[in-house]
Amino acid sequence: MSQEFLPFTRPSIDEATIAGVAEVLRSGWITTGPQAKAFEAALSAHCGGRPVRAYSSGTITMEIALRLAGVGAGDEVITTPLSWVSTANVVLEVGARPVFVDVDPRTRNIDLSLVEVKKNTKAIIPVDLAGLPVDRDKLYSIAKAKNLRVIEDAAQAFGASWKGKPIGSFGDFVSFSFHANKNITTAEGGALVLSSEKDIALAEKLRLQGITRSGEDGMDCDVAGGKANLTDVAARIGLGQLPHLKRFTERRRALAKRYFQLWDRALGCELPVEDFENCNWHMFQVVLPEKRSRGAFIAGMREAGIGVGVHYPAMHLFSLYRSLGWREGQFPHAERIGRSIVTLPLFPAMNDRDVDRVCEAAAKVLK
Repeated sequence: MSQEFLPFTRPSIDEATIAGVAEVLRSGWITTGPQAKAFEAALSAHCGGRPVRAYSSGTITMEIALRLAGVGAGDEVITTPLSWVSTANVVLEVGARPVFVDVDPRTRNIDLSLVEVKKNTKAIIPVDLAGLPVDRDKLYSIAKAKNLRVIEDAAQAFGASWKGKPIGSFGDFVSFSFHANKNITTAEGGALVLSSEKDIALAEKLRLQGITRSGEDGMDCDVAGGKANLTDVAARIGLGQLPHLKRFTERRRALAKRYFQLWDRALGCELPVEDFENCNWHMFQVVLPEKRSRGAFIAGMREAGIGVGVHYPAMHLFSLYRSLGWREGQFPHAERIGRSIVTLPLFPAMNDRDVDRVCEAAAKVLK
């Protein structure tokens, strides 16, 4: 009998949350309202009381952070080429230019020792790939010395920490994603931890058409905002997820430890950093030997009933960024990793035998 297909990720949504969503649907108030406000309050509590606003994605959060930081035409923003392309696309969206810096081959995060700040450099967007935090001490040391704004792309790092402090509880702007594949989800959605209470008014205006309301019928628009509010339906999912965050993270760490225990080192793959203090283990990623075809590996795993993801190709080699002057050979570590990295199944509902099955199947495909 064939085994059930094992995807590389799957959200865990309990019956109480499903019932809560049904209550919201029956209430007649399904767009932004009391559930969204409650979700923002809960997120703020998680982030040490800092102001947090919820949005429709973890992409628009970065764009709004850039706008709040005053980044625009003529400015440059430093970031990594090894991320989902939204990280750099938002820089283009505000009229600035992304400047890529190669990654550390061990952590797969931006190599801060390679950062060069020039006269037009206004900000830096570090990415916590797979939930492994970028070194926050080095990051903010550079930002302070060079007067840079920081927009932390912590899309994958909700529930991660740095030296005992939750990501989002300190720093400048911090952007989270609650996409369906994240450690907690709202189906689609995101949140922005604001640098200051002074940012709240503009952050809210940019979220909904630039509108400010007053009194019973007063309305004004003084900035060209967009449409990026989080619905109460989505927020109710998030409220149901938050109480499970600690358990989800503990289970992910246990599954990651099992991967390290069982993975055959003779296969020649590069394993991630074994960090069980800071990392939330959003993904378990290995880099295949260069001589191995990633496409063939994915196909072979699929034949074994196992899903594998690709996170991510080096984005500076996409057509859009090639047209802006980036080319192959500029960031050798990101390019090599981007050609060969694969994401293996890892989500809280997995059991130990699922990890065994993945390791056994991978060994067969690679041998």
